[in-house]
Amino acid sequence: MTPSPTPSPPPSPSPRLLAGQVALVTGAGGGIGRGIALRFAEEGAAVAVHCRTAVEAARDVAERIRDRGGRATVLRADLTDEDACRRLTEEAADWGGGRLTALVNNAGVQPLRELPGMTAAEWREVVDTNLTGVFACTQAAARIMRDQDGGGTVTHIASIEAGAPAPAHAHYSASKAAVVMHARSAALEYGPWGIRVNSVSPGLIDREGLAEAWPEGVRRWRRAAPAGRLGRPEDVGDACVFLASRLASWVTGHDLVVDGGVTARPSW
Repeated sequence: MTPSPTPSPPPSPSPRLLAGQVALVTGAGGGIGRGIALRFAEEGAAVAVHCRTAVEAARDVAERIRDRGGRATVLRADLTDEDACRRLTEEAADWGGGRLTALVNNAGVQPLRELPGMTAAEWREVVDTNLTGVFACTQAAARIMRDQDGGGTVTHIASIEAGAPAPAHAHYSASKAAVVMHARSAALEYGPWGIRVNSVSPGLIDREGLAEAWPEGVRRWRRAAPAGRLGRPEDVGDACVFLASRLASWVTGHDLVVDGGVTARPSW
């Protein structure tokens, strides 16, 4: 009698992409930042959830991570203050046991203001938050990453408006175009330190109440997107997870567009 074959053991679960990493996500209290923070935690990273004023929202994100068995803390800082950026990265590293392996520069503002009536103060408010904060946080994080085994990764959240401006968005579009170029420059100069720097340029990301507040814009986007839908925060989170993971170990200085294919459509 032929013995029955021994059944094969079930396949072991795939290791999580960011297991053992310590990540700082700026502006993580809501929207895209929340999606990034949650996806990083799902892939095994301990996440420092940054906010400036949205403390309760940031606490909610951290609590959701902990409820799912992850590690998270909430850190506050004004990213227009260079010293505050330095303290923020140091606090994240201290909480992470002396390590900071990933920074996602997500915090930003997007007020509407037409150029003819825009003041220099209004311009600076956007540029200081969206661009100077990115510069300062990256510089501070790089100094930490340089001294640790394995270096680290930095990912900037830019926008497809970096190359396709919209009315009343001049300050925002200019800041995001500069963010893309900063990532390329930082990839060049921080590469010898073992640090990869990339950017992610999302298209229109859905949020609560958007379809009611801007119905025509949402309809136009859905018609224009080959994927046929708006983006979700987790779509941006997936892109950031990839760039921070070993799967992207030879990717640096790149702008990853996450827009459902809108920018692939001819404009003529």
